[in-house]
Amino acid sequence: MDKGVLATSLSGSWERTRAARDALVEQGAAVVGTVLEVLCDEQSPVEWTVSADVLCRIGEPALEPLARATAAADSPEVVRRAGWALGRLEVNDPGAYEPLLDHAHPGVRSNALFALQSHGKAALRFIDRLTPLLGAPEPEVRQRAVRVFQAVGTAGVPGLQRVRRLPAPGRRVRAGALEALAAIAGPDGLDSKDQDAWRRLTKIKMLAEVPAGMHLCGSWYAVPTADQDAVLEAFDLGSPQPVTLRTGAAAWNHDHHHRDRAHPHARCSRVFVTPVLDGWTLVFGDASHDTHRLEDADDRDTALPLLVRQRCTDLSRRFGSAQWYGMSCGDGWTAWCIAEGGEIVRHYDADDPKEADDENPAHPAEAGYLLPHRDEFPEDAFDGVSPTDPDAFAARYRQVKGELQIPDTCYATDIAARLSVDPGALGRHTRTSSHGVLALTACGRKHGHPAGALPV
Repeated sequence: MDKGVLATSLSGSWERTRAARDALVEQGAAVVGTVLEVLCDEQSPVEWTVSADVLCRIGEPALEPLARATAAADSPEVVRRAGWALGRLEVNDPGAYEPLLDHAHPGVRSNALFALQSHGKAALRFIDRLTPLLGAPEPEVRQRAVRVFQAVGTAGVPGLQRVRRLPAPGRRVRAGALEALAAIAGPDGLDSKDQDAWRRLTKIKMLAEVPAGMHLCGSWYAVPTADQDAVLEAFDLGSPQPVTLRTGAAAWNHDHHHRDRAHPHARCSRVFVTPVLDGWTLVFGDASHDTHRLEDADDRDTALPLLVRQRCTDLSRRFGSAQWYGMSCGDGWTAWCIAEGGEIVRHYDADDPKEADDENPAHPAEAGYLLPHRDEFPEDAFDGVSPTDPDAFAARYRQVKGELQIPDTCYATDIAARLSVDPGALGRHTRTSSHGVLALTACGRKHGHPAGALPV
């Protein structure tokens, strides 16, 4: 088929090209070459996902041509397009991808692994071929191999454990097997030797660890104490395992963003309790009771402030003061709750802001800042500035802010920096003592650690 004629038939919206795509799929292998040309032509008027859809639905006849195109491409965009289609072909037997696991081009191997990953437990029969790729020199190939083992699930554990027990079949393979075991079953999936090795490595790393700013998306508590046992008791936590700050932060972020219906307790099984940071202990995560109270609430927006206020009140009675902070990496949500001597002295939530009054006065830590829900820019401040020109928008923002002396907007981290510790700004200046722990909640003591590999 002529490339120009084909491009014309595929030009247009997804709906408009449906009939043309269906017709090309019916022709099968005969049109693969021409459709692939269109896919790889960055100047083509055809939206690349349209031509990719045709190749994906044709299936196995497009496999080798796409592999060649991926390996021969001199443009990152063409590599991305061809690789995307290669990993998503509709094939009856995933074994069609097996020869590509030895391909010289890492992009081909990576996308072949992606295809096997999508077949889940059906990839179990390729375990012997997958194992060497756990030690591939390219990080993206190694990571994709781990994900295939994750998709296979517990059926792949015996093979991985054999790799750990036997002499290394290649560089990095045993390390990759360890990561895959942790990804499938968490720390509980490691045998006693590997758990001992993990504990030894943790001790070594803790000796020289320099605190680093955490990625903050979620909420945490801060209490002015060095009594870790008391903190664990206050949150009903047990089985504490010493961890580095890096491990604890990664665990919290992993668990907080976890979405897996097959493991519903992964988000409520463990909590990261930090070492003492500038005199404060921070708690990332919630007790099981708190998590389920929110999950079971008819109105989470009503239940959250009640829970937070009660928890801060109880903690401040025990430790003299307590703070709760919330931040979102996906939007502008931020919040804080401050308790002193068993009384809430300030609770602010950007999603439900209440003006300061006698019942909820502004806190001195907010002085000089603009609260997130307030906008003091005039309605016409950005007239004439294109919303698609970020540089022009930023320049106008700075100009108007300076002319009108509009204060900086504060977020939870700003308040935390003034009152306790900003975990997003940890560094060499941060005084640390003792060590942090990952501790199990009531759910964790019943169901174990969540699956997932964690850095040390």
